[in-house]
Amino acid sequence: MSNQLKVGVSGAGGRMGKEVIKALTKEQDLVLTAAVDPAFAGKDAGQVAEIESNGVIIDASLKEAVNKAEVWVDFTRPDIVKDNIALAVEAGKPIIVGTSGLSEGYVSSLTTNGVGVLVVPNFALGAVLMMHFAKQAHQFFPNVEIIELHHDKKVDAPSGTAVKTAELLGAKDVSENQGPRGQNYGGIHVHSVRLPGLIAHQEVIFGGEGQLLTIRHDSFDRISFMPGVMLALRKIMSIKGPVYGLEHILGL
Repeated sequence: MSNQLKVGVSGAGGRMGKEVIKALTKEQDLVLTAAVDPAFAGKDAGQVAEIESNGVIIDASLKEAVNKAEVWVDFTRPDIVKDNIALAVEAGKPIIVGTSGLSEGYVSSLTTNGVGVLVVPNFALGAVLMMHFAKQAHQFFPNVEIIELHHDKKVDAPSGTAVKTAELLGAKDVSENQGPRGQNYGGIHVHSVRLPGLIAHQEVIFGGEGQLLTIRHDSFDRISFMPGVMLALRKIMSIKGPVYGLEHILGL
């Protein structure tokens, strides 16, 4: 199809990168044309994603591949994602970032010269709604704590979703770890759990006189993130500048 949006995936060999590659095969208006992952350089992206070969050979760096796609999806690591954003912006390529470790303050400080940069802490639509409902509840329940639970291979804590939730609840900055009550994020305690068997889970617990309100979301499979990624891809070309959070393209 001549009107297909050409998509590149950075972090193609990772858990989320492979899931994005699989999801793109089901779309008529989106097509994978580039992939980056130094650990899988030279290999077929389809084979790495454990599907049939697709002829897209994985490059070692975004610098050498950035012009092979119209838009990039980044699921890499916190230590390289900022460089990837800068490379994409310099090349005039909109980028959707699912890599954790980026704050709202950092995103809002970006100078993108009109290039769309969409940073999303969580692509699951249910998780976005969970955060939205928590923000509404906080008006009536000022006492709140967050518990986030993820697989034991997740490198950052607290999660980007927990940080985003705390920011929506009015948190401003991170203080030092508070021991058994977790990290104090701008006055809101965030507890991080890392265990095998988990994927991505979060509950926001509000306490009041004689009552408790819990708002929870669970992702049991990474496929839960794909509708949000596909939605972001279809919206990114209309975004001018930096945006933090999927809720902005959902109209919440």
